[in-house]
Amino acid sequence: MSDRKAVGVETIGMTMRFGGFTALDAVSVKVPAGSFHALLGENGAGKSTLVKCMMGFYRPTSGNMLVDGREVAIASPRDASALGLGMVYQHFTLVPSLTGAENLVISREKVPGVIDWRKERGELAVFMDRMPFKLLLDVKVAELAAGEKQKLEIIKQLYLGRSFLVLDEPTSVLTPGEAQEVLGLVRDMTRAGDLTVLMISHKFHEVTAFADDVSVLRKGKLTGTGRVADLDHKAMAAMMIGDQPIAALDSRAAPRPDAEIVLKVKSLKAPDRTGLKSISIADLGVRSGEIVGIAGISGNGQKEFLEVLAGQRPRDVGEVIVRGTAYAATRAEARALNVRLIPEEPLKNACAPKMTVAENISFRTFDIDSSGKPVSWISASAIRAFSARLVEQFKVKTASLSSPIASLSGGNVQRAVLARELTGEVDLLIVSNPCFGLDFSAVAEIRARIMKARNAGAAVLLMSEDLDELLELSDRIFVMSDGALVYETPIAQASVQTIGEHMAGHH
Repeated sequence: MSDRKAVGVETIGMTMRFGGFTALDAVSVKVPAGSFHALLGENGAGKSTLVKCMMGFYRPTSGNMLVDGREVAIASPRDASALGLGMVYQHFTLVPSLTGAENLVISREKVPGVIDWRKERGELAVFMDRMPFKLLLDVKVAELAAGEKQKLEIIKQLYLGRSFLVLDEPTSVLTPGEAQEVLGLVRDMTRAGDLTVLMISHKFHEVTAFADDVSVLRKGKLTGTGRVADLDHKAMAAMMIGDQPIAALDSRAAPRPDAEIVLKVKSLKAPDRTGLKSISIADLGVRSGEIVGIAGISGNGQKEFLEVLAGQRPRDVGEVIVRGTAYAATRAEARALNVRLIPEEPLKNACAPKMTVAENISFRTFDIDSSGKPVSWISASAIRAFSARLVEQFKVKTASLSSPIASLSGGNVQRAVLARELTGEVDLLIVSNPCFGLDFSAVAEIRARIMKARNAGAAVLLMSEDLDELLELSDRIFVMSDGALVYETPIAQASVQTIGEHMAGHH
């Protein structure tokens, strides 16, 4: 690795059109050498398009790039590398079956046909001595925790001589403790003048804690830029979403300690996706009028647990009891016991994509009348009237009620599913990652709806990989790790640090 110092990068009037669609509209962003700059914006605001233009993945329609004040042409990622520009992606790009050292050496542009490992290890040791983070390079990547993999991705870029790094949502797979550590180390390198960083993020608290400056994109345009020290979260949100109103959460009605236990899970065991391990839930109860959150890093059995509760995965042993009755998640049981389900990726898991918006919204009610009795024939006009009312009430934006639900945006698919699941009596609501990939205003609205259901007396089980969401909504939080519930805390005593340690399995 060369001893490069941090470089400054600037885009001037960067514009990118795809056919008639302008993804990026004359965006000028200046990232001075040695600074930590955050790029904020909702999904589809143009953040990825901007960095892909900067890194040579796209040829911008118009606009210029300056590196250290000189105009440069970046026609390919190779040109970006030659100028010291690198990128760490949201998902890991390391080869899992190789060690850290092997991943580093093969990532170079010129790798000898026969690698002299003694020489390479000696040079890597010298290189690692200069690095701010210590890593075990002789361990297979598959055995590293997420935080260690993320550090290795960053180390790889530094090893390749990069002095300007784009970090794309770098903490989406990390625990809070890992996120603090990784971003803290990167920030120290920018302060030392060794690195310049542009971090794509949608987490205000990360921007506030680590970035010097922030630029905000909305619908392809730059809507604001400034020093982080001069902006509060409200000002950043206003730049991100404009003046559209944001739903406020209802205040939390006090939970009743004597409220009925609506959901009870006892001694549950079920196979996980690989079939090699099992999930095991010893004892979980959710009362009427409370939200119980389940935290955990993706892949620790949450998905399988939800599938058992939804009747989509067989269980080996154990009981699921709803309002005192054994529950196997048939449609008749769900209807009789008022159980509603909002799974993650609703288009895939809670809709028939090619069927219409009206049909999807009516799945729970199309074959019963207003008093809950079965009907002898299905009335298309009743389905339309019912769904039209819900579309209006839940602000579902759709070209028409007869559009296929797959034609809606992610936020509107989720609103349609919420409309179906939260209408009528709800005694138990099971929710998984309800806000994943949705924009700021849809997130606020969906969380407000979940809190309303709780305050109206529903028992809510909320599984989420977004710890901020759980802290905002839950009355109690469990941590799920390696297929089991390993920790529980009431919200008043919840510590992000402790929850994070249990998520990572360090306790």
